[in-house]
Amino acid sequence: MTAPVIPPSDSLTTLTALELSRGIHAREFSCTEVMGAHLDRIERLNPRFNALISMRPRDDLMAEARLADDELAAGRSRGWMHGLPQAPKDLSDTAGIATVMGSPAMKGRVPTADSIQVERIRAAGAILIGKTNTPEFGLGSHTYNPVFGTTLGAWDTARSAGGSSGGAAVALATGMLPVADGSDMMGSLRNPAGWNNVYGFRPSFGRVPGAGPDLYLNQLACDGPMGRNVADLAMLLATQAGHDPRDPLSLAGDGQEFAQPLDAEVKGRRIGWLGDLDGYLATEPHLIETCETALAQFETLGCTVEPVGIGFAMERLWTSWVTLRNWLVAGKLGALYDNPATRDLLKPEAIWEIEQGRSLTATQVHAASVERSAWFRHLRGLYRDYDALVLPTAQLFAFDSDLHWPTEIAGRAMDTYHRWMEVVIPASMAGLPALAVPAGFGASGLPIGLQIMGPHLGDRAILELGHAYDMVQPHTSRINPLLS
Repeated sequence: MTAPVIPPSDSLTTLTALELSRGIHAREFSCTEVMGAHLDRIERLNPRFNALISMRPRDDLMAEARLADDELAAGRSRGWMHGLPQAPKDLSDTAGIATVMGSPAMKGRVPTADSIQVERIRAAGAILIGKTNTPEFGLGSHTYNPVFGTTLGAWDTARSAGGSSGGAAVALATGMLPVADGSDMMGSLRNPAGWNNVYGFRPSFGRVPGAGPDLYLNQLACDGPMGRNVADLAMLLATQAGHDPRDPLSLAGDGQEFAQPLDAEVKGRRIGWLGDLDGYLATEPHLIETCETALAQFETLGCTVEPVGIGFAMERLWTSWVTLRNWLVAGKLGALYDNPATRDLLKPEAIWEIEQGRSLTATQVHAASVERSAWFRHLRGLYRDYDALVLPTAQLFAFDSDLHWPTEIAGRAMDTYHRWMEVVIPASMAGLPALAVPAGFGASGLPIGLQIMGPHLGDRAILELGHAYDMVQPHTSRINPLLS
């Protein structure tokens, strides 16, 4: 028998998640070697980027990797993630691993049970090594907090990593994790993907089940996958997705449609380019042009791409978004606000959300939901003419990491801490699937992405389109000088 070829240690961290899975199961390399290679890379790079937090002891992780090897030797595999290192986002509960959501008000909290998606990731064989960093309570698309500090951009450590899945995106982009999970209320899987030259997918609402204190009202946020390619991302989605009886709004099925090959004929698919929404959105110079250059890749695949007017009063949609977000955040964090011991530990943006939410009337919340419903119906009309609608993942390139948030874009003032992220709310407000794909690099050398937004429940078709794009785009092959 020919001895297996063992790659040099660091080369294991450059393999895709699916390549690692196949190699582990073919016994070409061991779970121990994969774990050791990733921990070595983390020790070398994480002090520079601060993407991973609450790391478990190396000896414990290596012992779990050896156990995973012993299971394979005995003919037992727990799933496609058997032996793969994984670090859930610090908004997802992890049994036995601190989950503090970046907040000093939650410091020292160690859950006794996993969230549903973490439970499924463990069951698929992943070894949880720690968590990925997030802004406090996930508020704002800039990953900094007073507990763990700031996660720095994978392509420029003077820049923001985005958020709230900023730690996940940077850990992926730097090879510290092979695949990552995240969550998305206001672009938290999409903006950091665009700013770090990786992929992030906000699935249709209900695709990935959740089970918080409220099972019915919070329909703006969802969990989803991130990857360095669409195939890895879709395989993680297959693990996360599927109905769970603990979530009455979770969609039927077991998620295995996303584990099937994504190769599909995309020639003839119609793509509508929304750009800056007819000038409604403030955008940094050259960002739209960078994105439009990337759109040409779809034309090489035989798709038709054309600009499309939005045809909806977007300021009304924004007002409805702020109303619903204020209301939901106030409900979630209100107990911490009411407790004198924790109120002063909350960041100003959280306090603003709570106070705004508590000033709302039931009639205002209902009116916002009606406006949201009108937006969903309006998009249904657009999807009669288009298979996908495309927007940038952000309205500016990554900003200085020392800023709390950008107060202006191209001379236009941002009136809230999250107004600069408005480009992501079209998908969030309609509960639609949206895939963030790399779109290239601006004149400053910073990456940006495209959101490929699909119709209701069109997750599989959008992943197929994204996979075809992945096969022809040149952006992820670019060498990052920070990693050499």
